[in-house]
Amino acid sequence: MKAWEANIRKVIPYTPGEQPKKDRMIKLNTNENPYPPAPGVQKAMEVFDMDSLRLYPDPKASALVNVLAEYYQVSPEQVFVGVGSDDVLAMAFMTFFNSEKPILFPDITYSFYPVWAEEFRIPYETVALNEEFKIVKEDYYRENGGIIFPNPNAPTALELGLDDVEDIIRHNQDVIVIVDEAYVDFGAESALKLVERYDNLLVVQTFSKSRSMAGMRIGFAIGNPVLIKYLNDVKYSFNSYTMNQTSLKYGVEVVKDDVYFRETTGKIIKTREHAKKVLGEMGFTFPDSSANFLFITHPEYRAKELFEALKQEDIYVRYFSLPRIDNYLRVTIGTDAQMEVFYDFLRRYMKK
Repeated sequence: MKAWEANIRKVIPYTPGEQPKKDRMIKLNTNENPYPPAPGVQKAMEVFDMDSLRLYPDPKASALVNVLAEYYQVSPEQVFVGVGSDDVLAMAFMTFFNSEKPILFPDITYSFYPVWAEEFRIPYETVALNEEFKIVKEDYYRENGGIIFPNPNAPTALELGLDDVEDIIRHNQDVIVIVDEAYVDFGAESALKLVERYDNLLVVQTFSKSRSMAGMRIGFAIGNPVLIKYLNDVKYSFNSYTMNQTSLKYGVEVVKDDVYFRETTGKIIKTREHAKKVLGEMGFTFPDSSANFLFITHPEYRAKELFEALKQEDIYVRYFSLPRIDNYLRVTIGTDAQMEVFYDFLRRYMKK
């Protein structure tokens, strides 16, 4: 090892889902929305002022912050935006998790959490889900340096009821509690209504899933104004211009069209519920999803082998070779037509 290598920070990076570029593939592996963004985005593209790209964007992202504040009925001082919820969460880790005590998050959860903890040198402990993959609220009633968990959780898709979410917050009012709601719009109950009650709560959401904007990288957090100020202080110390001109412009249009938002999320929920019925009849079992994906397993077929067989047919799902979940596949809910291709393959595969 060369001398300078001793001073390099080494981490095991997050591994995203595959992003294949094929014309006729069925892509059910990264929880993207199968429907296009709101029509207002296309209209905004047609009239976008290209000359504005030579100028820096608004560092306060005021237009987007204001429309989010209006939509969620909070003050602009309670809203923070970033380049996808990953950026928002990374900023939150840097800002709020600086205790010598370990932060807590589930053992089966979004796999970026331990990456950030290692990168920012934050001590952490994972808290085991129970045998049904559920968060046990009482396991978080202990000394810690902060808490984060997704709701619904990923990759299990299970929702923790709002009463239990509040119970975790109530037992941890001396630290920051972050509820990561990337999938909340597919049937779960948001913790946003608790923000006014608890000044240590930060709720994080994203445009990538329910609002069909994964390619634009827009995320946001809502909390009390003091938390948001601290987040902005860190952001401005890191990069004042995190949100680009196009993200700000198109993001505003997406939030404005609530009718389209509810229409597309409604379609996904309907397709998900049908998928539960079809896959259940095939012998698959899964936690009861409140997200835009299912976490499936079958007693007669190994998940790894099924994953590889699907891939050979250009049908992509997500497989995790991790303890407790290495015989499960995470399957994003696509359009009805995409799901029918998936079901047809499974029927053929299971007849071999």
